[in-house]
Amino acid sequence: MHKVVLLFLLGLTSFFGFSQAETYTTAYENFMKEYNAGNFEGIFNSFTSEMKGTLPLEKAIQFFKGLKDQEGKIDKFDFEGYSQGTFVEYKTKFEKAIFSVNMSVAENGKINGLFIKPYDSKAEITSKGVNDLANYPRDIAEIIFSLVQDFPNYTQLAIAIIENGKTKNYGIIKINDTVKPIENRNKVFEIGSITKVFTATVLASLVEEGKIKLLDDINTYYPFPFHNNFKISFESLANHTSGLPALPDNLDSPNPENPYSNYDVKKLDVYLKDLLELENSTQKYSYSNLGAGLLGHTLALSQNTTFKDLLRSRILNKYNLVSTILDGKDSENRISGRSAQGLVTSNWDFDVLFGAGGMLSTTQDMVKFICAGFNPKNKELALTRIPTFKINDNLEMGLGWHIQKKKGENDLYWHNEGTGGYRSILVFDPQAKNGVVVLSNVSAFHPKSENIDKLGFNLMKEIGASVAP
Repeated sequence: MHKVVLLFLLGLTSFFGFSQAETYTTAYENFMKEYNAGNFEGIFNSFTSEMKGTLPLEKAIQFFKGLKDQEGKIDKFDFEGYSQGTFVEYKTKFEKAIFSVNMSVAENGKINGLFIKPYDSKAEITSKGVNDLANYPRDIAEIIFSLVQDFPNYTQLAIAIIENGKTKNYGIIKINDTVKPIENRNKVFEIGSITKVFTATVLASLVEEGKIKLLDDINTYYPFPFHNNFKISFESLANHTSGLPALPDNLDSPNPENPYSNYDVKKLDVYLKDLLELENSTQKYSYSNLGAGLLGHTLALSQNTTFKDLLRSRILNKYNLVSTILDGKDSENRISGRSAQGLVTSNWDFDVLFGAGGMLSTTQDMVKFICAGFNPKNKELALTRIPTFKINDNLEMGLGWHIQKKKGENDLYWHNEGTGGYRSILVFDPQAKNGVVVLSNVSAFHPKSENIDKLGFNLMKEIGASVAP
């Protein structure tokens, strides 16, 4: 069986319009044409630069040739739906088998994500569950059950609802196709891209102390010039407007189930010196794991320490996040990540790009952090919520946080995440002192993983927040 998995930490959830759907269809039709013609280099040429770095030409040719030799040409494909926010899933009939081809396409029409696996019908991947949440408030139980019933057995969600500064916890587990309550507020989940919020908070703390300015260039902390003498500011890394690609060109993981583990300082330095290219000539929002990881690494250089030590001293110790993990994945309280089919899967380990997604935590610690932001005297947390870039009329960026705007209503601040074995979201309204934390071991590659985001926002609606469509 052949497969390729190109994994991206999930950030901003995308919503697809007609023009985007047309772009995806064109990209997939071109992919099928080149594949059937045996022009595998043509497929490679349709990749973005970071995709080429993740799947180099030689490996791409080897993979697609092996797939074609074993399974034959593509006969037809059918649109299945949207998955993981930026991917479109196609049920693809090869001559000898049926596969699910999941493709993500950049605005320029280039392929920036590809995930091919044997096709499973939705009935095979998920099963309807029985609601055994009678001990929870009826409205809360119905919202939770409606959005989690299709997840695999052994799925766990740890949920915290903060209303007017007071917290109620709800834990669920699916066993034998039954959704049951469980006490798991102190259980540890991978929080992936939510780490970016903490990376931005470290930046804000250094700015508040006068040690860094937001608009300072990071270049001064490196003993070499960046390729093409590109200048990059701290702020642009924290709000995803640096122009950096999602991933560095030289990220070539030997283990697609743990894609960041071998990307170290030496490789990052090579990228910055010899390979760095900016995708945008003008300031534009473009979500970048590379950018967030580079931010954390540069903050550590600026203070002559490690980034994990900065997180410990400026975040974990300050906010009493006693259950949050930076080193090691073997906590006895850790909930194992699950694949789309519900099998135990690897955690994601980070080296130099830790600031993009390396943390693990609990709902109890996430609640502490959100509630700290309700204090108007906390200047560093307030700084992270100041808008620094307008994406559209309904969405802006702070430092790390996405800011949902709705006329006449309080702003909502949120960040989500998705890795191979986990999907989570934080969303809160500091004015009303309301918030929701949802941590789960639902894979970002499950076809309904976006239900975790929906759950977070639907629970915010339940406690009175106005959520934009």
